[in-house]
Amino acid sequence: MARELREQDAVCAIAQGAAVVGEWWSLLIVREVIRGRRRFDDLQAELGISRRVLAERLKHLLDHGVLERRPYHQRPTRYEYLLTDAGRALAPVLIGLQDWADRFVLGDGTLTGGAGPDSPETERLHALIGSGVPGPLRLPSAGGGDLDVVAGDAPVTVIFTYPATGAPGPLPANWSQIPGTAGCTLENRLFRASAPAFAGAGVALRGVSTQRPDEQQAFAEAEDIPFPLLSDVDLALCAALRLPTFRAGQTLRLKRAVVIVDADRTIHHVLYPITDIPAAVDEALRLGAQLALRLPRTG
Repeated sequence: MARELREQDAVCAIAQGAAVVGEWWSLLIVREVIRGRRRFDDLQAELGISRRVLAERLKHLLDHGVLERRPYHQRPTRYEYLLTDAGRALAPVLIGLQDWADRFVLGDGTLTGGAGPDSPETERLHALIGSGVPGPLRLPSAGGGDLDVVAGDAPVTVIFTYPATGAPGPLPANWSQIPGTAGCTLENRLFRASAPAFAGAGVALRGVSTQRPDEQQAFAEAEDIPFPLLSDVDLALCAALRLPTFRAGQTLRLKRAVVIVDADRTIHHVLYPITDIPAAVDEALRLGAQLALRLPRTG
């Protein structure tokens, strides 16, 4: 369980934080709850952890206010585990650790905004197929208010992630060195041009980046973007799907990816890595339209 802190670490926030979530299983439990696995048996099956150890770690996270629980079944009473505000605030910590490991543990340490077809992060994204997007998962919209990343009025939603719509002010000095950042507004413009075809096929569009909603709104108004741009500034979607990121200008940016989801939130297709943006937009339309034909329309 938690390591007893030395006296000299009593006022060290790193030591105090590590005492709460620095243990292996604690971090992985938080990761899985963020991904939507909230029940004891689901957590135990996914993690392969013993029931005794899982119960101990859950109690530790409950005691420290990272998780809370609520009953979902009576006689006997069974509980599911939910993130508190403190737990949700760990999403950037997990994604920062993932970004570091993708680059320095699984990768060669070079600055990159892309991935090879056989890379661990590519395998991780394609393993999403058949799993679900936790829901509801509402993000701030450029148009104001919050929207679920999965549209409720269409049988299929295409969620595309992108680095930025164009950073306000000077770009980071290393921006041009990062694969996937050139033409960083291109995907939005191409999806805009194809938006009538997507709508006609019963496919909703959602664009997601880590920019603030006001930055997205300025771009959406200037470019007349007809679909929602959502801000994952708190990395909620990124952590839920373990989306790949890169760091530029001290900001975590989402790498380009396309996730195609049905109305029941099941992921059917993932496009990653994306090296040809126009081809990816065309493929998203083809796959989304094919899926919509097989599914009943909602609304």
